[in-house]
Amino acid sequence: METREKFSSRLGFILMSAGCAIGLGNVWRFPYITGVYGGGAFVLLYLFFLLILGLPIIVMEFAVGRGSQKSIAKSFNELEPKGSKWHIYRYFGIAGNYLLMMFYTTIGGWMLAYFVKMVKGDFVGADTKQVEAIFGELTSNRNEMLFWMILISVLGLIVCSMGLQNGVEKMTKFMMSSLFVIMLILVVRATTLDGAVDGLKFYLLPDFGKMAENGFKEAVFAAMGQSFFTLSVGIGALAIFGSYIGKERRLTGEAISITVLDTVVALVAGLIIFPSCFAFDVNPGQGPGLVFVTLPNVFREMAGGRIWGALFFLFMSFAAFSTIIAVFQNIIQFARDMWGISLKKSVLINGVLLILLAVPCVLGMTDWAGFSIGGKSIMDIEDFLVSNNLLPIGSLVYLLFCMTRYGWGWNNFIKEANTGSGVKFPTHKAIRFYLTFILPLIVLFIFVQGYWGLIAG
Repeated sequence: METREKFSSRLGFILMSAGCAIGLGNVWRFPYITGVYGGGAFVLLYLFFLLILGLPIIVMEFAVGRGSQKSIAKSFNELEPKGSKWHIYRYFGIAGNYLLMMFYTTIGGWMLAYFVKMVKGDFVGADTKQVEAIFGELTSNRNEMLFWMILISVLGLIVCSMGLQNGVEKMTKFMMSSLFVIMLILVVRATTLDGAVDGLKFYLLPDFGKMAENGFKEAVFAAMGQSFFTLSVGIGALAIFGSYIGKERRLTGEAISITVLDTVVALVAGLIIFPSCFAFDVNPGQGPGLVFVTLPNVFREMAGGRIWGALFFLFMSFAAFSTIIAVFQNIIQFARDMWGISLKKSVLINGVLLILLAVPCVLGMTDWAGFSIGGKSIMDIEDFLVSNNLLPIGSLVYLLFCMTRYGWGWNNFIKEANTGSGVKFPTHKAIRFYLTFILPLIVLFIFVQGYWGLIAG
């Protein structure tokens, strides 16, 4: 039997797990909703929910991974009571990984494309309408999008084919280290622009009046949703990395490190975006428009904007690519654990599937642009299935599996989570009651609210 690879260092595990959690939502969603719901006031709310919602489920995913030494393919089989059917969830979990990559590689391809466009100087001398047109041309050009999607997918597969230590871990260490350096450079540049102070005030000063103005209930739900979805919990994408680590460290401390890194990236992204937008009197929009239209307009006005823009989209490419590598690794290991196939065979089979399954997302913006279900495009449908269905359902599965006697159970979970040195997972009765009865209800609430928002919208 082939020996299971391990991370060569604790740092590799932390950066790899953080790379999975750190994604494009940190940059184009978090800063915007922070500004809408009162700046620093929303940040405090977000951090509170991150602590009580996201963190416990990360520890549970890691514990299931490390306790079983398997990916989601076999982790429940190893730990579940005899005769139970928890392992059925593996099909939904791996479906979540595939669905995520079916649209994420397209967006990751956009980041690479924009990095190249910035380096080439495509935005130099362009006015606002021309900047908008560049994004419109990209998202309406099937062949160009296919090229970038396939390129970033092949690059991810090459990294994964080199193995855990020599490929995935080494590349992630380089990318994440570079990402933080690039972010710091961009923050210094953004915060020293004339007029940047107004952007910092808008972003960081707590404004509970503004929160009330936009609806306190809406702010609470936005903070809950962002803190829950930002960590990519529930589809086994983090559990896989738990299966690659030893028993030297307790899992709560590792989960805290990853949560802190994810939060820092989200917060620092706002320190780049808001000062830059306010300095040039540009309204920070939401979603793709912020990254692909608003910010290129800011960079073209900035001295040395071609360099700053290239650095920004390199940072964005690293954020996207780290998630792609992490999820690819989970998918590839799933096939190896499930059917006992070699690394190369798993990379080849899954590589072909991942690229083919990503094609409909591209076609949904071009040849199949008229296709929609409930007013949602193919990309929106794929995103909805992952974010509003598989992530909350999967989180509920991990919660119930770790907390109830019908699954792995509290005692087994605590024993695994608290093995080693470091921060101990609390075992107080009140904590256990909260995790068993209250947190599942909160996750269900998030799930239902996602559908309520869809119906109301």
